[in-house]
Amino acid sequence: MQKFAVLMVLVFAAVTAISQTAPPPPQSATPAGAASVPILAELDRLQGAAAQTNLDIGHMRIEKWKADNASKQQAQGNADSIQRNLTSALPGLISSYRTDTQNLNAAFKLYRNLNALYDVMASFTEATGAFGPKNDYEALAQQLNVIDSVRRNLGESLDGLTSQTQSDLNQLRSQVHALQQAAATPPTPPKKVVVDNADTPKKATTTHKKKPAASSSDGGTSTKSPGGQSSSSQTSASQPPKSQ
Repeated sequence: MQKFAVLMVLVFAAVTAISQTAPPPPQSATPAGAASVPILAELDRLQGAAAQTNLDIGHMRIEKWKADNASKQQAQGNADSIQRNLTSALPGLISSYRTDTQNLNAAFKLYRNLNALYDVMASFTEATGAFGPKNDYEALAQQLNVIDSVRRNLGESLDGLTSQTQSDLNQLRSQVHALQQAAATPPTPPKKVVVDNADTPKKATTTHKKKPAASSSDGGTSTKSPGGQSSSSQTSASQPPKSQ
């Protein structure tokens, strides 16, 4: 049962973590207010029985029982244990559970205490019937029946609360698992469009150089006449006159 108390803390942490991404678990078919009405009535019965039992034990004279000293000492020890529980432990447990009847941890602590109280009180009531006055036995037996009834009803309520809690936990686990699966699946990368904004390289231009004017083989130069026609002059080596 203590595991359920730890799981309740995990439930609250899980709900906080996924509240923004996942819908809350469905509510119980029975409203919490309607389910808490009989429980509150049972707690009232338990408080009344506890107060009356404490008074009945306080009026008992165990030392006058028709029993040996060992039996009397054991009965007195049980009476003291019951009164300590009724006045110290039980009121705080009832108050904690009354504050929140959906609190699984508080319900379990109260149920466990009632089981221990019932076992000791049943043994003490049996001893009272064997060695004490009849009216003392009848008074204790009446309150013991009330405590036993409340204990059984609380056990049934606790069983229903744990079943509903387990159902809610299973739904939360499914939601968390779905979120984990979605987070583990990588998203499809978007297509990239590359736009090249660089200038188109210009074509290299070729510079044509003018060729120099061709010179004649005999060393003459060609010049253009004023009329547009070219004339050439040759410079030749002087030759000796021919003899006649």
